[in-house]
Amino acid sequence: MFTGSETSVIALILLATFGILGWGLYRAKPFGKLGILAWLQSVALMTPWLLFFGLFAIGIYLNLVSIILMLVVSAGLYIYLGRLLRKAGKDIIQQERASKMANGDREASPTEETARSAQAANETAKPESAQLKMEMIPIPQEDLKTIQGIFGIDTYFATETIPYQEGAVFKGNLRGEAQAVHTRLSAALQERLGDRYRLFLIENPEGKPTVVILPSRNDPKPASLNQKILAIVLMVATIATCLSTSGMLLGFDLYQNLSRVTETLPLAVGIIAVLAAHEIGHWLLARRHQIRLSLPYFLPTLQIGSFGAITRFESILLNRNVLFDISLAGPAAGGIVSLLMLIGGLLLSHQGSLFQVPAEFFQGSILVGTLARVVLGSALQQSLVDVHPLTIIGWLGLVITALNLMPAGQLDGGRIVMAIYGRKVAGRTTIATLILLALVSLGNPLAMYWAIVIVFLQRDLERPSLNEITEPDDARAALALLALFLALATLIPLSPGLAGRLGIGVNNGF
Repeated sequence: MFTGSETSVIALILLATFGILGWGLYRAKPFGKLGILAWLQSVALMTPWLLFFGLFAIGIYLNLVSIILMLVVSAGLYIYLGRLLRKAGKDIIQQERASKMANGDREASPTEETARSAQAANETAKPESAQLKMEMIPIPQEDLKTIQGIFGIDTYFATETIPYQEGAVFKGNLRGEAQAVHTRLSAALQERLGDRYRLFLIENPEGKPTVVILPSRNDPKPASLNQKILAIVLMVATIATCLSTSGMLLGFDLYQNLSRVTETLPLAVGIIAVLAAHEIGHWLLARRHQIRLSLPYFLPTLQIGSFGAITRFESILLNRNVLFDISLAGPAAGGIVSLLMLIGGLLLSHQGSLFQVPAEFFQGSILVGTLARVVLGSALQQSLVDVHPLTIIGWLGLVITALNLMPAGQLDGGRIVMAIYGRKVAGRTTIATLILLALVSLGNPLAMYWAIVIVFLQRDLERPSLNEITEPDDARAALALLALFLALATLIPLSPGLAGRLGIGVNNGF
């Protein structure tokens, strides 16, 4: 039987799961059939993992074949729903076009007449205070007039101009789909003033679409020579800490036994491979979206070799889709490599493997513990379990990936949350993450170190993309939830009682 505390934990997890699904359904309903289909795609993607961990929590574990079958069925259902979603989308577009063709001639004229009258009144009858604001704007007057000319009744109807830093804010009404409007306005600005200004479409504090124009000289700057040297120094330091961590895992202090450095190379190379996969993932997606990235600033640590790396964007991002794609690509690549190493290590583990670890070692992570139980079975009931080195490397890689997926500041997880849920939610999750780390650090110094890194280096949110209005699609939202869910499953440990009932450890809970 479960203890009261464990029952409460399971109940809270189930409540949170159904709460997330319910919230997704609530958001999807206003979009009708398209919203429901997109929500069902999210459910299809999440169900195998929820089912797997839910059954595991009550003491039922599935074998590897069953897990693969669930994933295949989930992927097939996801693809099928995607086809239905595209078909439904095409049908709605055709209906809208037909409706516009039938009613357009009757409705266009009054609307355009009203808009033209309002625009004329705005230009000829501005109050004196507005004229004073115009004179205070740092943008040259002739450039400002040119910029005002790019707006129109079918794109963005500007009603007020306000000075902002070295540019200007244009309040008004959005008259079309955000991405299409931003593309048209940016093209018009480029055509008239070249590459001298950038057009941002963002939400103001009231949640209304607002246009901000800033000089292109405010674009992110490439790394300086000193910054590049710092990146190289941190890379060398990270290689050293990875070697040191490997020596610690092998049971000796590398710095006091430098002659044994060759023994640490295989493990160190494994950790570095995970870090490299992470950065290559970022780089590949950045190249696809034509975004420049700085050199990675690795964060060396003696505990696990490295906390990952800080990477800056050296280009302005087009929209939140680009932010999401680049941010997720790194953890996805590093996580997949780590997971393959972990599973490979578990499959290769046998009596006489290089490492002997206590069975309780596998209680440190829900994800690792469940996979170990599926692959190693009754071997986890022994006091010591022989494991292949890839098991340890894979686990360290998953921890590094999960730490970078924490929803805070400019960590990959913080950028992902900002891309999917917006700047306000990202700010709140940053504060919540720091509070949680402060509490966890009372019993784990590693959490304190990571909290300090976030506070001093990564706490600020990413700068706005050019189009902050358009939200990523539901497929990206589902992938974000999946990534954050797996990160939590990596970092949260199993309780001793539950681990014992699942056969992880000797006589735990019996």
